[in-house]
Amino acid sequence: MSVELAALAIQHRVPAVYQNRSFAEAGGLVSYGGSTAEAWHLAGVYAGRILRGERPADLPVQQATKVELILNGKTAKALGLSLPSSVLARADEVIE
Repeated sequence: MSVELAALAIQHRVPAVYQNRSFAEAGGLVSYGGSTAEAWHLAGVYAGRILRGERPADLPVQQATKVELILNGKTAKALGLSLPSSVLARADEVIE
């Protein structure tokens, strides 16, 4: 689905921002959202604690705190946009 949405945005020349990095990898302009890798890591830690005998009701609520900014330079060029160097410097990853 991410490929289709990114393709539609490019086709209609809409610079779109997405929450998930898979959209930027599929051709979306920008993704800005929580780190999926960190969320999976936290889920694994929770599973380990439960498997060691802790009660799920006793575990604290956790939320991923790392936020990733992924830019797709190829899509920016296709849309005729230039990404400011200040934004490029803050990006966690730039897809070329």
